[in-house]
Amino acid sequence: MLKYALQIRPKQINRFPWQLSNQNWRRSYSSKIRNIGILAHIDAGKTTTTERMLFYAGKTRALGEVHRGNTVTDYLTQERERGITICSSAVTFPWNGHRINLLDTPGHIDFTMEVEQSLYAVDGVVVVLDGTAGVEAQTVTVWSQADKHKLPRLIFINKMDRPDADFEKCVLDLKDKLETQPVCLQYPVKNEQGLLAINDVITLEQLSWQQKDLGRSYKNIKLEPSDSLRQLQEKRNELIDRLSGLDDELADVVISTESFDEVDNALIERALRRATSQQKVVPVLLGSAYKNVGIQRLMDAVNSYLPAPEERNQIYDCFGTEVAGKVFKIVHDKQRGPLTLVRILRGEIKRGMRLISARGQAEVVSKLYEPLADEYREVSAVQSGDVVICAGLKSTVTGDLLTSSQSALKNAQKRLKQSLGAATTKDEEDDEPDELDELFSIDPQIPDAVYFCSIEPPSVSSQTAMEQALRQLQREDPSLRVSYDTVTGQTVLGGMGELHMDIIKSRILSEYKIDVDLGPLQIAYKETIETPALNTLSVEKEIAGSKQNVSITLEVVKNQTELFSLDKSPENLANLNTLRPRILQVLRKGSISALERGPRVGGQVVDTQIRLHNASIGRGTADSFVMATAAQCVQKLLSTSGTRLLEPIMALQIVAPSERISGIIADLSRRRALINDVLPKGERNKMILVNAPLAELSGYSSALRTISSGTASMTMQPCGFASMNSADESLAERRAQGLE
Repeated sequence: MLKYALQIRPKQINRFPWQLSNQNWRRSYSSKIRNIGILAHIDAGKTTTTERMLFYAGKTRALGEVHRGNTVTDYLTQERERGITICSSAVTFPWNGHRINLLDTPGHIDFTMEVEQSLYAVDGVVVVLDGTAGVEAQTVTVWSQADKHKLPRLIFINKMDRPDADFEKCVLDLKDKLETQPVCLQYPVKNEQGLLAINDVITLEQLSWQQKDLGRSYKNIKLEPSDSLRQLQEKRNELIDRLSGLDDELADVVISTESFDEVDNALIERALRRATSQQKVVPVLLGSAYKNVGIQRLMDAVNSYLPAPEERNQIYDCFGTEVAGKVFKIVHDKQRGPLTLVRILRGEIKRGMRLISARGQAEVVSKLYEPLADEYREVSAVQSGDVVICAGLKSTVTGDLLTSSQSALKNAQKRLKQSLGAATTKDEEDDEPDELDELFSIDPQIPDAVYFCSIEPPSVSSQTAMEQALRQLQREDPSLRVSYDTVTGQTVLGGMGELHMDIIKSRILSEYKIDVDLGPLQIAYKETIETPALNTLSVEKEIAGSKQNVSITLEVVKNQTELFSLDKSPENLANLNTLRPRILQVLRKGSISALERGPRVGGQVVDTQIRLHNASIGRGTADSFVMATAAQCVQKLLSTSGTRLLEPIMALQIVAPSERISGIIADLSRRRALINDVLPKGERNKMILVNAPLAELSGYSSALRTISSGTASMTMQPCGFASMNSADESLAERRAQGLE
């Protein structure tokens, strides 16, 4: 017989940390906050999981469903129409005396910049896996992004109610594909009704959810002696044995008691928390968000195992009690204007406060809001460790560091350099620039665009409104490139993919009521020089009665590190030493600007260095004239040396039934694709790993559906650039000129 007691979770509506006594409030506030991101491959169930968290925490009264278009976090029209997350959104909710700030992020590769921005604001992440697919392409991408930010992780294996779900394979994928150390805290079983239940390794209980109340309650069933209990005890002993090798406190108890059975659950959880925070292990939980199974225990795990803000970001201690906040996202609201999402790292931000960005621009916070996707609750002040929405910041951009004054910023820089200067090992010295860049960097690292196209307003009168809309969208989405082509006189957009560009057009129409016209999508080729070239350009001209005279000698060479350098040969060094630093900066700026547009298809010129040999500048010559001469000299050099085209390459993962594989491979071979591997995927499917030029993949998803009769699926992401042969280069040039 199984003994069980019904456990019902009350609504978590009134136990925020600020309701504690004033004496303990400040100390307790930060320790009770969890800032987390939720990451996954597209369609793994991130948004559904988030909706269940909000429902069980009492923030929403009904369950939002992606297919119904009524979710809280997917609030854009385009998100609800397509059933995918496009923009990351922040929500705040209470759970068991803790405050959880959660960022729901996109899973599509076109919006990977949204994920990168969000990771600056979190202290840990929940990675959701599809139990039927395991680790997928975008899972690897977001995992590497979390590695870059050194974030502790939890794994939630979703969709475990489906008959084709494979828990063991998912765990094996974590070890093989992500090279991580998963520790399973739960195992899937079927309960007496044949529904998904969970065996808990730590408590040795079976958890069974009640579907009649939408999963609000679940039973904790104590297992009687049986094979299931013995297997679960073995799993518990394995967990203790593994953790004791990583945690001294647990190891001491195991040695002193000489028994795993004497180790209590609280001690295991403390050891697991320390090992997770130090990124030595990754706890694995499971459930089914759609079937309302396992979500409460996932939220418990977030509170128990992921770190509080005070346990991370010690680098910001250099600010002391001064305000330090990192801007990680900007959205535009029709009524409230630009809203800036800020992670407060130190200090307290109050309504009406004056802030200074690392760029030196002063801003005033007109209002503060608690985040809940596109809903806002006004607050008067927010403490360190929390996430807040600031209204009234007009010049701040993503990646900015905000503080209370310029002197506070300078003092923080000074303290940090002093502390880093005390490093005694070479490794610590090597880490110093990275830590300085992390703290005081201004511009976020933006991935290269893979597509670009022209954009035209419906009429001349709409030109100004279109430009304003693009400025706002670019401020929200740094991966959107907006430039003006002086040759064609057109505004040009650069983006991460076809879906990205389509979403931009749709948002301009729905949010700004401008029916813009996008030109045909063009591939974002790059160019590189074939051979080094040296040239001297002398220009003399009279402008407005002032004589302008410049003579400059430049060389272009192959180089992958530095864009601009000085020739160190004795015959040139003496002349270059006489040039003022300001003139050198002007020459550098003009020369590098010429690399933005190559001579063949207008692509960016890469792997090329400009070397200054000599320069002679007449008295009274304007800086703009010097800059233009340097750019003109580089353009002539590029035309003289000749350039080769580099085309973007995409990595594809195609899953299809075994009988369809030969037809798909035959089609890929006609697209200049390189087949890397064909792997088994389940009992009936296979997965093709392939690299293919982006130019050959236009409309490929439709072609794949036709070839496979709708049974195949695919994902793709950029994986670099590759050189082209002469025939493909000629074809690319004709396409760029609109002749193909």
